[in-house]
Amino acid sequence: MCYPLKAVRAFPFERQCMKRPLLLFAVFAVIISNLPPSVPQCAAQELAEFPKLTEGQDWPWWRGPLRNGVAVGEAQLPVRFGLEENVLWKVPVAGRGHSSPIVVAGHVYLATADESQQTQSVLAFDLQSGQPQWQKEISRGGFPENNHAKNTEASATIASDGEAIFATFFHHRQIEVTALSLGGELLWQKSVNAFNPKKFEYGYAPSPVIYKNSIIISAEWDGDSNLIALDRRTGKQLWKSPRPSSISFSSPVVATVAGRTQLLISGIEKVTALNPDDGQPLWQVAGTTAATCGTMIWNGDTVFASGGYPKAETLAVRADGSGRVLWRNGLKCYEQSMIIVDGFIYALTDRGVLYCWRGDDGAEMWRERLEGPVSASPILAGGHIYWANEAGTMYVFRPNPERFELVAQNQVGNEAFASPAVSGNRLLLRVAQKDAKQRQEFLVCIGNP
Repeated sequence: MCYPLKAVRAFPFERQCMKRPLLLFAVFAVIISNLPPSVPQCAAQELAEFPKLTEGQDWPWWRGPLRNGVAVGEAQLPVRFGLEENVLWKVPVAGRGHSSPIVVAGHVYLATADESQQTQSVLAFDLQSGQPQWQKEISRGGFPENNHAKNTEASATIASDGEAIFATFFHHRQIEVTALSLGGELLWQKSVNAFNPKKFEYGYAPSPVIYKNSIIISAEWDGDSNLIALDRRTGKQLWKSPRPSSISFSSPVVATVAGRTQLLISGIEKVTALNPDDGQPLWQVAGTTAATCGTMIWNGDTVFASGGYPKAETLAVRADGSGRVLWRNGLKCYEQSMIIVDGFIYALTDRGVLYCWRGDDGAEMWRERLEGPVSASPILAGGHIYWANEAGTMYVFRPNPERFELVAQNQVGNEAFASPAVSGNRLLLRVAQKDAKQRQEFLVCIGNP
């Protein structure tokens, strides 16, 4: 699944293109050949799937347009920033949440929750100024009695197809999906699955996945567990695929790997691939552990997963249905996802040790002690990886399999659980400032003045 490049849909002469197949092929060839090595090359028909999104400007869902943490385009982001340095704007965010920011059509969207009032809401901010645009209350009451200290009642990241935004919340013992217009008007709302964990009351976290005309939601708990696809325009159920009755927290992801489009998810002792068109299983391999939180990554015909609880494991699996495990190790990125650049995996483990592994065979290229714990996932933009720990320290380093190259170490707030977003030459961060008396979240826009 690939991001639609703006140039593909910019032609005002579609009918003429049908008469000029060689010209059209040449244009697609130029576009694809100019993608950086770490960006997957995709079939031309996939590039125009979401025509309302703008290449390089929109960060429309969890882990960005390519779903792997890689920013598209030539982002020129600052590598050094702080409470004052290279901060274009900073605005307070009401409530609490680990939902990462998304950017669509010049606006930044976040999910948040007011735990004292038991409300869950979607917030919109202007990208240029940070000025709040609107706040839409989605639900009131029905919060679970318990949740994990590192989770919130608004941890799932919003997704957008460029026409609407889709938010998932856990309340009243159910997972509910809400579709809003970009201006905050309710389009539809639907309860998709019961959800009432009993053994591990750790809340809910998976972000929704947009694929073609569907929105795909994960509901894994010690009850009736499923992956569910809804029509994103109407909310009508398209398919439901049963999952084992055990709680896990990973967001599924759609990727074109090993020659076909696959819906990938880890956890519940398995690495699993399904057909995202109908939810039918493609293949499954024993791996990871009972609970995982990170989203799988991929390269070529191989997928990679890491977790979790109660064991620790990272593994590489051939995604052709052969069941072949290429390598395993006893390390884990539990809450955070990994990132792969030019065939090398960068993994900042829970304890704050950064590893570089060769994707082909898992060989350790190097390791570097940083500071943990870690919950946020990384991004690659402008030739640098940006990765924050829970204490709000943002490490910026070059992806280099030969050695660790730290470029900068920045501090914005003293708590960071959400992952960054990129829009053009702007970096969006959701952080918090916390002391013994109070905690305040902020949305921060970093850029060159």
